Amino acid sequence: MSVEQNNVSLEKDLAPVTTEGSPDGVNGTGAPVTQHLTAEETARAAARFGYGPLSHVNTKEAMLRPFGGEFQPGLYKSVESRKFANPAPLGLCAFALTTFVLSAINMGARDITAPNIVVALAFGYGGLVQLLAGMWEMAVGNTFGATALSSYGGFWLSFAIVLTPGGFNIQSQLKSADSGGTAMFDNSFGLFLMGWFIFTTILLFCTLRSTVAFFFLFFFLDITFLLLGIGYIHRDSEGKPNPPIIKAGGFFGLLAAFFAWYNALAGMADDSNSFFIFPVAHFPWSPTARSRSQKKTERETV
Repeated sequence: MSVEQNNVSLEKDLAPVTTEGSPDGVNGTGAPVTQHLTAEETARAAARFGYGPLSHVNTKEAMLRPFGGEFQPGLYKSVESRKFANPAPLGLCAFALTTFVLSAINMGARDITAPNIVVALAFGYGGLVQLLAGMWEMAVGNTFGATALSSYGGFWLSFAIVLTPGGFNIQSQLKSADSGGTAMFDNSFGLFLMGWFIFTTILLFCTLRSTVAFFFLFFFLDITFLLLGIGYIHRDSEGKPNPPIIKAGGFFGLLAAFFAWYNALAGMADDSNSFFIFPVAHFPWSPTARSRSQKKTERETV
């Protein structure tokens, strides 16, 4: 930002300053009389209003961070010139709420044993809305975000299709006597979940140079799929999905849901709606941390 631009911005923020010759603040035409700020006044006001040479804002570091709120594990891309809003928080919130409800049921909250209520969320929010968010990630050029959000949107849609009562008859057909009873459905559903565990592991590798908050979202989700898949394949003595393992999967699912909400909040909170940003923490080997350490070393050697 140039000095002239700083002066213009500061004069917009400051109340009109009257000249000494006009105690009433108006000239002969009745219009307010203002005076331009001096260089010293500009510097003091810049520090007060958060921009200018005294505001201590390192814009280079701000443009380098990998940021979970953008659902982009690579280097952060400036969004100032982008014509689209950030679709990541929408997809993250859709994923988080649906995962939260299912995980609470898996943990046995309020003695709920059937996940039928999740079918509505899986179709309307976790499925449709998250799929749309993934398509918008494609539009803004974020390959990772488009792949992840669209895929998990497809997961929730397929999850709802399987569990829709009386709709597609997938669950009832697999549980019929001709198909081998409930074991056939449990084994099939376990394989379904293990496939998503493999997919999430692939995405997890892509977050290793990102932020801690972004990494833990996929880490906890990966464990959730693994435990739920094992719980359905390795059943208890009564032939039902293993309760302790399913509950453990529900616990890690809750953690994944809360980290998804946290990343969404970090993506939405900016200087237009919040007094502070939410920390996402950078790995020591991430591009941002290395850039900061390099700049610190350069300042120490000057």
